[in-house]
Amino acid sequence: MTHLEARGTTTAMGALEEAHLAAAISACECECYEEEEEDDLVEGDGEAAAADAMEPAVRALLLGLGEDARREGLRRTPKRVAKAFRDGTRGYKQKVKDIVQGALFPEVGVDKRTGSAGGTGGQVVVRDIDLFSYCESCLLPFSIQFHVGYVPSGGRVVGLSKLSRVADVFAKRLQNPQRLASEVCGALHASIEPAGVAVALQCWHIPLPENLKCKTLQGWISTSHSSRSGVFEGESSSFWNDFSALLKLRGIDMERDSHSASIAWCPLRSHDVPVCNGHCKKATTNGAISPKSVPAPSNMVSAVSSMLLSLGEDPFRKELVGTPQRYVQWLMKFRACNLDVKLNGFTLNNLSVYQSPAGDAADHRAIHSELHLPFCAQCEHHLLPFYGVVHIGYLDGGDGEVIDRSHFQALVHFYGCKLQVQERMTRQIAEAVYSVSHCGAIVVVEANHICMISRGIEKIRSSTATIAVLGQFLTDPSAKARFLQNVVDTTGLAV
Repeated sequence: MTHLEARGTTTAMGALEEAHLAAAISACECECYEEEEEDDLVEGDGEAAAADAMEPAVRALLLGLGEDARREGLRRTPKRVAKAFRDGTRGYKQKVKDIVQGALFPEVGVDKRTGSAGGTGGQVVVRDIDLFSYCESCLLPFSIQFHVGYVPSGGRVVGLSKLSRVADVFAKRLQNPQRLASEVCGALHASIEPAGVAVALQCWHIPLPENLKCKTLQGWISTSHSSRSGVFEGESSSFWNDFSALLKLRGIDMERDSHSASIAWCPLRSHDVPVCNGHCKKATTNGAISPKSVPAPSNMVSAVSSMLLSLGEDPFRKELVGTPQRYVQWLMKFRACNLDVKLNGFTLNNLSVYQSPAGDAADHRAIHSELHLPFCAQCEHHLLPFYGVVHIGYLDGGDGEVIDRSHFQALVHFYGCKLQVQERMTRQIAEAVYSVSHCGAIVVVEANHICMISRGIEKIRSSTATIAVLGQFLTDPSAKARFLQNVVDTTGLAV
């Protein structure tokens, strides 16, 4: 189930004035613009101290990635990254009793004399609670959809919003899915004192960049877990059966979607093999790991360990052993000087070309399209991934020659596999295509930004589209419209 699939699109354009670029989608707020008003909020002494300790560590990571932390786009990145991590782990400082206290309400008919839920066997289920948490194995955010149910007792019920708030307390910690389900279930049972609690959750973890294939959660690593207490316990529990049936009304089948605990959840952890000193190393027999992967530099690993300490965590806790190495390994996939894709094909005009189908050559305005080219980049403002697809269109000069798709995919990888912002990436790809086609180029990028949905703003179902137009596409609205319609017509067919 891909609950983050875009249902509303936020269109965001940067300054695309250079080289006759034009915006064809109206400007709107972009998720990665600096949120100065948030940065200026007054922090407590403890938070300020944590930020002061974490920001130098983030600068060390930027340096290790071959970046200049003083350049404008990265100047405030250490502050933003520190704030995002503190917000993503704020659950450590929150107490469930402070949330539930005062939200327990008396309800006639729900009392001890008549049994659970007034003897009616009723239960309350809140479904589809969308949250994010940080994977304790790699420090990357993962998506969660919670479903919480309980059977009232003792003559009282709890405010429904408190169920999601309690879930969020434990989601805002470094987590793994099964422990998250168990902690939420235990906390609700202890604080509400119901006849029983049932918690089911579905989780999606971003895969390695090379395995991302589309702009939705398709291809993400998914798992489902549950936890239950009281009357929900036992294989023959009618309350659990009712809970499962109410989830099936939403198309959620926990039995079908459940995964074995032995199956690796974090894609970065799945490539580890244990060694005698308690740390981890990369498995050499799994084909999913590229032999060109760069080892995690020790200074960057130390920087991540210091970040964990700043959050109040213990880097030597069993579950966190190896986490700094894995997080650095993820970042190194976007290292500025680590790209093995060259643009000489575009700069030297020696691309592999082939003749388009008969008839196209006679049309001096033939539009050629390469659509749904997947990419995964790293937001330079928050060091969080954004991913999606690129659609490229260009006009040939009447010779009927078409550029091979593989060259466009290499071009997208070149500009995407680094610290980036979507507006700049769109412009850079358009300029590269136009340098070859000369007649006209149009590029549309559709992306989901983890920084939009995993931090405090949590715009769960948002996505961002950007467009850049050059050459004849600027002066021929019908050509631009035909290309955009082609994107629309093929969107449902894309894998």
